[in-house]
Amino acid sequence: MNKSQRICISGLGYIGLPTAALLANCGYSVHGVDVVPHVVDTINRGEIHIIEPDLDAFVRAAVNSGQLKASLQPAEADVFMIAVPTPFRDDHSPDISYVLSAARSIGPFLKPGNLVILESTSPVGTTEKLRAELQANGFDTTGIYFAYCPERVLPGHVMKELIENDRIVGGLDHESTAIVAAFYQTFVKGAVLETNARTAEMCKLTENASRDAGIAFANELSMICDDLGIDVWELIRLANKHPRVNILRPGTGVGGHCIAVDPWFIVSQSPEKARMIRTAREVNNYKTHWVIEKIKNACLQFRLENGREPVLACLGLAFKPDIDDLRESPAVEVVEALIKNGIQCMVVEPNEESHPHFPLSGLEDAIAKADIAVVLVAHTSFKEASFSNTLIKLDFVGLAV
Repeated sequence: MNKSQRICISGLGYIGLPTAALLANCGYSVHGVDVVPHVVDTINRGEIHIIEPDLDAFVRAAVNSGQLKASLQPAEADVFMIAVPTPFRDDHSPDISYVLSAARSIGPFLKPGNLVILESTSPVGTTEKLRAELQANGFDTTGIYFAYCPERVLPGHVMKELIENDRIVGGLDHESTAIVAAFYQTFVKGAVLETNARTAEMCKLTENASRDAGIAFANELSMICDDLGIDVWELIRLANKHPRVNILRPGTGVGGHCIAVDPWFIVSQSPEKARMIRTAREVNNYKTHWVIEKIKNACLQFRLENGREPVLACLGLAFKPDIDDLRESPAVEVVEALIKNGIQCMVVEPNEESHPHFPLSGLEDAIAKADIAVVLVAHTSFKEASFSNTLIKLDFVGLAV
């Protein structure tokens, strides 16, 4: 694998854009594709449309060097990478229509010797369906290498982890696995672990389902402790002193496009056997509704004691601390439910300039005016704030711990 080869990346979001920028800075000629004109125009100016540390510098350098260009349409390349969304439907079944659409879009440009790599988190068998979709639409896949290589990065640390994390590569045959693994070894410092496509697909889902189960235990524990009058943060701190215990931190729920979504892909394919995985999802979803009820009860109690409606400061909208990603965010669900119930909310999200459904407030102003401050996300700026003038503070993320 040499750096003179051309790469076409479909999907310039939270994974596709960092990957495109990294590869371009490694010397590859990268053609990025996105269906949103604003995204394409922003990147071609050397700017970014998402918040991720160091990404702006990588994109600016890649565009200025001429190694990265964005477009609404694919182009001829040696390596085709697909990093488009894979959401789930209302019944929690996976929607791989974006993957199949991306496959059809690159079909006219494929030729023998090309690599087609799927990075989108996908249910087991999606890489096979990608190839079948090409064949069903009249594209010859003879001599083309197909493989699945899931991303394994932490938002806020993406640029570092794209390079340093171990990667799993699973091809539809042994030759595809070896060739695609060699490609990743040109820019990944971590180990490149070879397997087959189905195992690679399942591994990504398993990693996130495991995390979901651990969080569900912590969230369930927090609700039990609330019933029993126990400080869950002290309890977890003490329990974790055991050398073989590592209880995670409870929160408002679980969000993001990975942990909140991926376990459903397993459940949808093995509904009778994935009982614990389903239960973990249900517990974490329920925790968000539990938080909503706790806040509503606090507002009711304030109204009874003070004879007026409280002003509520809701702190945080992102699905995790110090990022701008609101996908599947439980904090957003909480705020929307409170507003729907007529509660006056001042919403704070330091990583967003605006929100389409409600206005955002500054942190200091919200805390100064609020009767009740509700911490929904453990942003660093919230840890440094003073709540001394707030009558009631509801902390669902262990901010003070």
